[in-house]
Amino acid sequence: MQVLVIGSGYVGLVAAACFAEAGHRILGVDVDAAKVATLSRGESPIFEPGLDELLARHLASGALRFTTDLKAGIADADAAFICVGTPQSEDGSADMKYVLAVAGQIGDAMALRAKDAKPLIVVDKSTVPVGTAARVHAEIAAHTDRAFEVVSNPEFLREGSAIGDFLEPDRVVVGCRSDHAEAVMKGLYQSFLDRSGGKWFRMDPPSAELTKYAANAMLALRISFINEIANLAECVGADVDHVKTAIGADHRIGPAFLNPGPGFGGSCFPKDLQALLKVGREQGHPLMTLAATVEANRHQKQVLLKKVKAHFGVQAGVPAPLKDRRFALWGLAFKANTDDIRESMALELIDGLVNLGAEVVVHDFAAMEAVKAKIGDKVRYAESPLAACEGADALLIATEWSEYREADLEAVAKALKARRIFDGRNLFRPEAMQAKGWTYHSLGRRAVEGK
Repeated sequence: MQVLVIGSGYVGLVAAACFAEAGHRILGVDVDAAKVATLSRGESPIFEPGLDELLARHLASGALRFTTDLKAGIADADAAFICVGTPQSEDGSADMKYVLAVAGQIGDAMALRAKDAKPLIVVDKSTVPVGTAARVHAEIAAHTDRAFEVVSNPEFLREGSAIGDFLEPDRVVVGCRSDHAEAVMKGLYQSFLDRSGGKWFRMDPPSAELTKYAANAMLALRISFINEIANLAECVGADVDHVKTAIGADHRIGPAFLNPGPGFGGSCFPKDLQALLKVGREQGHPLMTLAATVEANRHQKQVLLKKVKAHFGVQAGVPAPLKDRRFALWGLAFKANTDDIRESMALELIDGLVNLGAEVVVHDFAAMEAVKAKIGDKVRYAESPLAACEGADALLIATEWSEYREADLEAVAKALKARRIFDGRNLFRPEAMQAKGWTYHSLGRRAVEGK
């Protein structure tokens, strides 16, 4: 099929590359000429495993091209995917100005299509509030008399594994009104579903829009729930690893998203929960469990700093109580296998330590440049995990990169002033750390003190 993918951010770029992989002819559209030039050279502006290889392969084959001209492929397109940003407004709602602007541009460009052409399928791929399909339809209709239909097709991609998620989906959700629209969408996705055995869900557009928000809300709720259980486990002398394993064995619950951590971040969960809360308020139906989830997550992002303050005896009212301390921080991205630092606990941890007078030396495998651009020289940047530890009073772990789990802890111990780790990702077992003389603080498990 001939497909326009409008917007070359995270979702648009992954979608364009993966549809090209399935054999479709893709024209990626972006208003940023510099980005288009970069992409046309096969250089991805985002870090996502496997994406560079797909870009290179399909730029070379001619299946994938990029342009700033939305009209370039509109005449022959079977579908046009809207993949532009929906940033959070001050009131928590999703800002729809970019989506609606693209809708208007599509409407203007529709004059290039033959009057007897099959309806263009315009696909809302951006995460959008319930009712957006109707708004997009009205905006396009105000600019054209050509046939089209608006479809809601929410994405369920995980940063760090988005290529696999797209190529082998566990489900595809399509909100549409006609059999023609469903046939076009199946033509785009069927090869992926054949590979994965995933499920196809056709529904009305509002249901599809709500499905996306509901899915992210449920996952966020599970994260906040297990974090609260972990915090309670420390208070009562329980081990959250035992608890999560046992409750996850219940087929009604399952083990996914039951790993304690420093709170959820990234581009989706925080923004989507606020947008869903806003919809609930507007409808006179406040979503109380989600409000509690957001509050629990806000608290969780401070847990590791509280452990550091307690260990080093930080007292309120004492100026710069950590001024003679240096801390190594492993991990800046909100999760492993991405360079995304949006809503990352690491940034809050840095602020807290620096405000207490501490020196912070950081390392991350992908997110160093993003942090430099955001906070500059507030911290020092190390070329390797081990270099970050040189002369530090303690090591703090904020991101679960597998390389950190596999680190040579004896070499780390020699670089640190003391065998002292505050682990926000539970990478190691307390009993094993205690046997090697470490002072080790983690989440939901007993703290151990070295010799």
